[in-house]
Amino acid sequence: MCPQAAAGGRRRRAAGAHNVCRLLSRRAHGFYARDAGVAHRKNLGLLRKIICQESTKFKNVWTTHSASPIAYERGRIYLDNYQCCISSIAREPRILYQKPKCSKSEKIEDALLLECPLGEMLPSPSDYKSSLIVLTVQNWLLRLSADSGEILEKIYLAGSCCKFRYLSWDTPQEVMVVKSAQNKLPAAARQAGIQQSVLFYLAVFQVLPLSFIGMLEINKKIFGNNVTDVAVSNGILIVMYSMGLVRLYNFQAICEQFMEQPFALGHEFNWNGQVGVVGKYPFGLPCNIKITDTPPLLFEASSLDNAFQIGGYPWHYIITPNKKKHKGVFHICSLKDNALAKNGIQDMKCCSLEPDWIYFHPDMSGRIIHVGPDLIKVLKLKEVKNTTDQVEVAEDFTIVASRENCVSNAVIITTSGRVVKKRLNLLDDDPEQETFKIVDYEDELDLLSTVAVTEIGADGKAHLDFHCNDHGILLKSIPLLESWDVTYSHEVYFDKDLVLHIEQKPNRRFSCYVYQMVCDTAKEDGCSSPDRTERAFCKKGGRIFEYI
Repeated sequence: MCPQAAAGGRRRRAAGAHNVCRLLSRRAHGFYARDAGVAHRKNLGLLRKIICQESTKFKNVWTTHSASPIAYERGRIYLDNYQCCISSIAREPRILYQKPKCSKSEKIEDALLLECPLGEMLPSPSDYKSSLIVLTVQNWLLRLSADSGEILEKIYLAGSCCKFRYLSWDTPQEVMVVKSAQNKLPAAARQAGIQQSVLFYLAVFQVLPLSFIGMLEINKKIFGNNVTDVAVSNGILIVMYSMGLVRLYNFQAICEQFMEQPFALGHEFNWNGQVGVVGKYPFGLPCNIKITDTPPLLFEASSLDNAFQIGGYPWHYIITPNKKKHKGVFHICSLKDNALAKNGIQDMKCCSLEPDWIYFHPDMSGRIIHVGPDLIKVLKLKEVKNTTDQVEVAEDFTIVASRENCVSNAVIITTSGRVVKKRLNLLDDDPEQETFKIVDYEDELDLLSTVAVTEIGADGKAHLDFHCNDHGILLKSIPLLESWDVTYSHEVYFDKDLVLHIEQKPNRRFSCYVYQMVCDTAKEDGCSSPDRTERAFCKKGGRIFEYI
């Protein structure tokens, strides 16, 4: 080989090595072009463009009604206290499973959807599919297949000493918390002078595989007499009091300091004179975390109705001063030193029946969303110029409802024939003016969604709008065909190419309206009008569906 060829070969190898290093570096940062995550993000970007096209419509493909609450989780609609599951993906209703009607003793109190973690080896093939964690009225914790309803795991929590009622995430899809209802003695026991010191029980689990971390009591001898509620979120134990006080404790430190003995599900135990199997009837779970002294306090704040939120960057919290006259006034303060941010008092001065609300944006941008009847303000935290310590609350963008002048004239004719005009100021959430009812965020498509309602005559008309999450620009508006009564309870879910509207009417009547994305033919365009749509009825699994 000639020197020139050898040198050229060396140059080629060096360049190749450089490319490999650069590729590995980009892969480590999530930039590998063939990575499944990159392809998924590209697909979602294409779906967003298709959804926001003018020619794309959302069509009400079917509707059903129920005498019990309706729940939605990731393409599945649950009815009859989770005994019936319907796929929302098909153009016609498709029942995934229908179980016999359960007795009152088997009633499900709460449920969480459990999804398979990525990149982990799991002990059972069923763990790789979505499942539903449900809590029954008799203190059973069940893991069900999300697609068949088959019971995959059963855990007995406790006997009649407490009634577990609520499921929540400490860390989403990782650590789950089961909370009891507040323990209250019967009136006769209180009159007899019997004292009840335990207010709540909390049972904590690691999920997939489902494993028991521990159970603890919230005791008024430790936390005080005025405790009204308790929660665990992101490793923080949150204790709320009747006078508006909120206290935060390090939950992980509590578990490490006060755990008397770890236990594993399915293992035999001998605990306080009881012999049994962990998680099996009749023993259930041992209360193995005994808090014997007040844990170190991380933070406390006083807020009206215990309303307290943490978020932003740097860390801030939002409260309402603890007086009724301050309802609707929000203070944004630094978590580091409790200092009020510049422009940190947010007050829309709404004159409305329903109050405005505020929360940290769920897109993890650190921004804040403040929603009033006719105005949505997206706020951001930024450093004040020429200072490094103070933070300012600034407006990022606003979304304004489409309204006419809210001042109207009432004409009154007196008995003498004189015409008197009286000016009437309407409420900010007057039904005849477009009013924001729901604001949500679709994380996979990075869209901010809003539901606005206007009452026209006896009917209310609603539309779902999609806005650019970065600038608030209106990208798409979808009319909801069904009438919207503002006195009813409503939920609207936007899940990629699906829109779901769940409505609760008086006398426990529930309705579910399913909309799916369709593209661009004249025939489909006509389906957006209820007057042009022919509907059919079918009966599946003993349930009547109305569909197009």
